[in-house]
Amino acid sequence: MIDAPPTIFAPQRRIAAQARAIARGADRSFLLQHMAEELAQRLACVSREFQRGLVLGPISAHSQQIFAGRELELVTAAIDDESALSAEPGSFDLIVSAGTLDSVNDLPGALVQIRRALRPDGLFLGVLYGQGSLARLKAAMLAADGDAVRPHIHPQIDLASMSGLMSRTGFALPVADLDRLTVRYRDWRRLVADLRDAGAANVLSGSRPLQRDMPDRLDAAWSQLAEIDGRVSEVFTFLHISGWAPSPTQPRPAKRGSGQVSLADLLGKPG
Repeated sequence: MIDAPPTIFAPQRRIAAQARAIARGADRSFLLQHMAEELAQRLACVSREFQRGLVLGPISAHSQQIFAGRELELVTAAIDDESALSAEPGSFDLIVSAGTLDSVNDLPGALVQIRRALRPDGLFLGVLYGQGSLARLKAAMLAADGDAVRPHIHPQIDLASMSGLMSRTGFALPVADLDRLTVRYRDWRRLVADLRDAGAANVLSGSRPLQRDMPDRLDAAWSQLAEIDGRVSEVFTFLHISGWAPSPTQPRPAKRGSGQVSLADLLGKPG
């Protein structure tokens, strides 16, 4: 019997956060805009045509930008649990997810469900917040908590782990890379508002509202992190992942020892 994954995130809070982001105008979120721009660039490098695509999360508000110039049937699931997708196996040849996979309790299960929903040789493109994001906000929260530390910032996965997870969940030709965005904030409240606009608010299970005096303590902690102009430089790390549903038509690596030219010859060195 396989043990159920730990409940790190509260599903209902996660649904509410995504719904709130849509209501607040996810099409205007600069974080989602950044992810959409990166997704559009990566998709533009893929020459093949797609017939039916699925877009997961509030990033669906930017579908027109992501799929510019492509004609395909699009299905959007702005609020869904990726680890329990309702899509039939092989329903799509393209699936896009952004800013949501970092808050699922069963990330391997979510990736497996996405792969199963793809047709053979179908493509998955994803973006999630990775390790190194919100380091300044986390530091301020810890300082403001004092001895009574509470969870505020989501746990974050690193690039190497994410790359390995793509392979282990059955994707062919997996790729993982990252980019970073630095934003300078005068007030931590603006940062929290930006996270809420993107559907990335705190949805940790068991987290409670801030104590009454917490904002004042956060103000003091934030000011200690400020640079000479009174602003704090916060970093968002985005992990970009892609992979294909396995297909017999995909290229395979050559067998070891099948090469006809040695590396020593190419480098002009004695064998």
